[in-house]
Amino acid sequence: MKKLFAIIFSVIGLVSMVPNIALAAGQKAPPLVVVAYTKGLSGLSLWWANLYNDNMLLFTILTGCVTPVAGILIGFVADFLLSLTGIDLTKRELAEH
Repeated sequence: MKKLFAIIFSVIGLVSMVPNIALAAGQKAPPLVVVAYTKGLSGLSLWWANLYNDNMLLFTILTGCVTPVAGILIGFVADFLLSLTGIDLTKRELAEH
């Protein structure tokens, strides 16, 4: 039985690789270049797009730092606006406990 499963899985593996082998025989495609379109941008948007085009590592690091800070700021602003309407989220009972 184990030998039968091994044969079946080997055949499935070989059949699943046939499309990859066929695609590998074709011509090589030119490398894909992904850039941000900067026409019509100005100010911070232009700087951010140029940073994406010029230095991908710095763009990634800054995006990773800016995103949580923006989330925290949005949370504080939402909490402030909700407190103006009388909803206080700091004094609530958790239903899970």
